[in-house]
Parts: sequence; structure tokens; C-alpha cells
Amino acid sequence: MSVAFTKEESAETASETLLPDRPISPHPNLVTEAGLLALQTQLQQAREAYEAAQAIEDVNEKRRQSAVPLRDTRYLTERLRTAQLVPNPTSTETVAFGSTVTFSRTDGRVQTYRIVGEDEADPKAGSISFVAPVARSLMGKAVGDVVGAGAQEIEILSIG
Repeated sequence: MSVAFTKEESAETASETLLPDRPISPHPNLVTEAGLLALQTQLQQAREAYEAAQAIEDVNEKRRQSAVPLRDTRYLTERLRTAQLVPNPTSTETVAFGSTVTFSRTDGRVQTYRIVGEDEADPKAGSISFVAPVARSLMGKAVGDVVGAGAQEIEILSIG
């Protein structure tokens, strides 16, 4: 194998392992208790993945396998450092961070979402970020209130 090929492969590998940092949101890092625990678990998993990658003998493969866990460790460490734990709402009178809200849209759809932190939001699993437009329009509102959400209006049916 020629030295030129080895250097080229190493340069290619280096570009694969120099991943840009995950973007950090400019919004306050509000988290629920479950969200905080999830961040801690994800950080532990990233550290374990990095440690496992360090056991790989091939230098290039070690770099490849270390890149994502190393980037995730930096991100999750920062998110945990800035996390602001918000207790569960004590009232179901108005929508607040941590509330589960059921609402109907003008097109007839009825949806239920829990309003959570950015890192724990998963619309398919029934949670949206507190900075999402729908969540922002619901915050502070009560059952029966109608608010604008894009081109539609939504009516709050229940708050849990």
C-alpha cells in the first residue's frame, strides 16, 4: 500500500470524525423531571459508547466510532449544566409547562400533547416543546379558550 493512499484515507477519516457540535437552543433549558432523567441517561449512554470505541484497536475505526459519542457528550453535558427543573403544574386551571392539553382543531382533529422541554419533545409520542408555536399559543389559557394556531383555530377541551 502506498503512503499516499494511507494519507488520503486518514484525511478522509479525519473529516468523518470532526463532527460539528450539536446546536444549543437560545431558549431557557426548561426540563421536566422525566426530561432531566432522560438527559442523564443519554449522557451515561454516550460516555459508555465512547469508552467502548476507545477499546477498538484500529485507529481510524476508533476515531469513527468515537465521533458521535464525543459530540453527544459535549452537548448533553452542556444541556445538563443549564437545565432548569420545572416542577409539575399544581393546577389544571390553565395550561402551563408540564401540562397535558387536549384540544380540537377546526378541521375536526382532536389532539393531546404534553408541553415539555426541547430535548424531550417528541410529537409522535405525544409531547411538544414549550417553544413550539402551538404550545406558546396554549400557555396560560383555560378549558374552552379558543386560540389561533397558524391558519387554524384550536379549542382547549381539557388540561391535565
